[in-house]
Amino acid sequence: MKVQFMTLFTAVSLLFISCSPTPAPEAPAAAVAIDMDALRQEIQAMEDAYSEAEKAKNADGVVAYYSDDAVSYNRNMEPLSGKEAIKNRIAERLAKDTTGIVNEYKVVDLFAEGDKAVEIGSWKEMNAAGEEISHGHYMSYFEKRDGKYLCVRDMNVTSMPVSPKP
Repeated sequence: MKVQFMTLFTAVSLLFISCSPTPAPEAPAAAVAIDMDALRQEIQAMEDAYSEAEKAKNADGVVAYYSDDAVSYNRNMEPLSGKEAIKNRIAERLAKDTTGIVNEYKVVDLFAEGDKAVEIGSWKEMNAAGEEISHGHYMSYFEKRDGKYLCVRDMNVTSMPVSPKP
């Protein structure tokens, strides 16, 4: 009789335990809302500063855009790793420009979450007379470090047709 009572007691206990509500998993902490209009203005200001530094032939001003560990992917060349390598390439390009080429960069699309943002933009290259000589698109990946967004990866492409080979 004791065995039957213990078996019944165990079965009823298991029934109650299995029917008790399971606590809901904790909801993740609320994400901090990002003011996308303000972020768009901040990123566009970075693009404008980049363009102004190029115009002034100031390689240091241009690379202020990048993090120390940035990687830059450009058309027709191998990627460059590190701010110093990027700066050297920019300085070389700026030194070669004797025609007064001016670049314009515009934010087209922007995505952000937490301390990361991805910009898709367009660029135009114009001669000293203000005539467009080339254009294309770019993508930049930013991380907020010490309260400031820095570009850690970027890539650009031209939208110009490929010239036929002679």
